[in-house]
Amino acid sequence: MTVFQNILWGYELTHPDDWLCQPVQDSDAFVATADALDLTYDGADAGQLMVRGEWNWEAKPIEPLWQRHIGMLAGMMGAKQVGSAPWKIGQASGLEAEIVLPKKDNRRLWTGILMHDFRVIHFMANHPKETRDTFQPIATKIVSSLQFPKQIRGIETSAEGIPLPPGYQPVAPENILSDIDSPSQWRAYAGSAGIGALQAFYLREAPNHGWELEEYVPYPSTSELGFARFKLRGKNSEVAAGLMPQTQAADSPANLIFKLV
Repeated sequence: MTVFQNILWGYELTHPDDWLCQPVQDSDAFVATADALDLTYDGADAGQLMVRGEWNWEAKPIEPLWQRHIGMLAGMMGAKQVGSAPWKIGQASGLEAEIVLPKKDNRRLWTGILMHDFRVIHFMANHPKETRDTFQPIATKIVSSLQFPKQIRGIETSAEGIPLPPGYQPVAPENILSDIDSPSQWRAYAGSAGIGALQAFYLREAPNHGWELEEYVPYPSTSELGFARFKLRGKNSEVAAGLMPQTQAADSPANLIFKLV
């Protein structure tokens, strides 16, 4: 069995060694073959398990998040809900449901969401009805393996010891902010992770790397900042950090900039 860890959202799933896990837009797709990433594929090993994180900084109750999730599915796929049931894995709790697709569709759809602290993890399993006996038991085991480990492997840090999200590369601070003073005190990194995922990453990993979180202003929020702000204190230094969304969308890709105080 292979252990997969999502560094940004901080969750872990275990899947068979011969299955693949590939990023698809903002989700992780678990499939038995690369062909199954195509929804029109109907081979004997067809079927997809999609997993996606969502940042719930307001700690909204699970029910309105669930209704929004179901509403989006209905709009995209012409699906109908057949009722939902409470769902729990470890310390995460939420709701799950089997979804009725239009009769002309030969596929089966199951979905669920689980909330753990400020993170919501979305699951969706989609497969031809003929592959249910082979796909469902494995997908169920993968979902049931969900954990939120205290330590995530493979996290790199800046020279100052600030944890860095995967794929983020150093850039000139002036590329992120045009009106900075004392450029030598600033560091900046550009990447493509959503601002929700970055907030989940830093609230978890900054303390894991020896930084005390003294201030946190989330994004989006009632603040007029227009970005997420952190103030971190280490053994010998303080850092003021900003996660700068590239657009005004709720989960826009964002860049990182911080100043050594």
